[in-house]
Amino acid sequence: MRILKLINHIPISGPARREPADGTESDMRVSLGFEPAWFHKRCGINFSEKWHVDPFYRQRSLVKMKKELCKNFPLVSYWNEDFKDDLSTISGCYGAYVIPKVFGFPLIYEKDRWPEIDKNKRKLSVKEVEKINTDDILENTFVEEIFKQMDIIRNQWGKIHGYLNWQGVLNNAFILRGEDIFTDFYDRPAFAHHFFTLLSEVMIRLALKVQKKQRESGFYINHFCVSNCTVNMVSPQIYREFLLPYDKKISESGFERFGMHTCNWNVTPYLDEIKKLPKIGYLDMGIMSDMIKVKKMFPEARRAVMYSPVRLQEESLDEIKKDMEKIYKELSPCDIVMADIQATTSDKRVNELLQICRNLESRKDKK
Repeated sequence: MRILKLINHIPISGPARREPADGTESDMRVSLGFEPAWFHKRCGINFSEKWHVDPFYRQRSLVKMKKELCKNFPLVSYWNEDFKDDLSTISGCYGAYVIPKVFGFPLIYEKDRWPEIDKNKRKLSVKEVEKINTDDILENTFVEEIFKQMDIIRNQWGKIHGYLNWQGVLNNAFILRGEDIFTDFYDRPAFAHHFFTLLSEVMIRLALKVQKKQRESGFYINHFCVSNCTVNMVSPQIYREFLLPYDKKISESGFERFGMHTCNWNVTPYLDEIKKLPKIGYLDMGIMSDMIKVKKMFPEARRAVMYSPVRLQEESLDEIKKDMEKIYKELSPCDIVMADIQATTSDKRVNELLQICRNLESRKDKK
């Protein structure tokens, strides 16, 4: 089976996603992303509900945001003011909570933050989950709202650019069911499988439908990257029994490319299970992972390290350089995922990171 790679992609002020690799990626490619407060402070962008539901307002704000990025970070090639497609986009809409919104969970919006789940919303009970019908869920008013936005973008600008954030089955289950999902593994295993079956079907069917409409508009997208940010909250054995079957189901559901995001955690204990998944074209991890082992086990995947925005801001430049040298030596070619850069982090420090990675790449060129 030919594995098609994905690279990390951070939409302008959206949670990190993935996009197809084209083979021209550098050995220490840095994928930069800034928290909404960065853009609110610099450009006066208001990330309240209007930003997420109004494609015209979002497009106008993205023009300002990209201009600010291009001005301050000239070493970054993927922000180009002449490229307009990523301004008329669904990227970033509803943050990381598209699927919870599909299930009727309300969001709280802030002017300088990504949306969050309303903490007053009661989590789903066992009986409520058992009553849910997939067809009904996929025909609700929120799903209609997504496609209405896509129609506006297509009619106004042509291509429907962007990557909605589908998360993974455990991430979504944790949001919808709360901490009870972790006891469900032991107390209600059949229910846990029922819930994950329901979630995976909703995720797959909606993603396929959204991406089909995007392809018809001229924007080619045909991939899925599961977000398993909560995987370190369960054992490898629990992952094998309760989560692996649904990650496998998603990877085999007609998407050309498939990847896994495990966030800034130690992926090492889960590698033997992840290896069982077909066509892994992307895998990220924290720097504490056994990166040498990852590279050996996943030679065909695009690998990535999620680097801490706090460490970027507070650590000495020498320590950051040591981190990058370790990553380069043990994992490259790879991505450095520098997401959630804080509004208090200086542009100088961000550009220093970019230069460090460029210098490491130049070592290969000189060999």
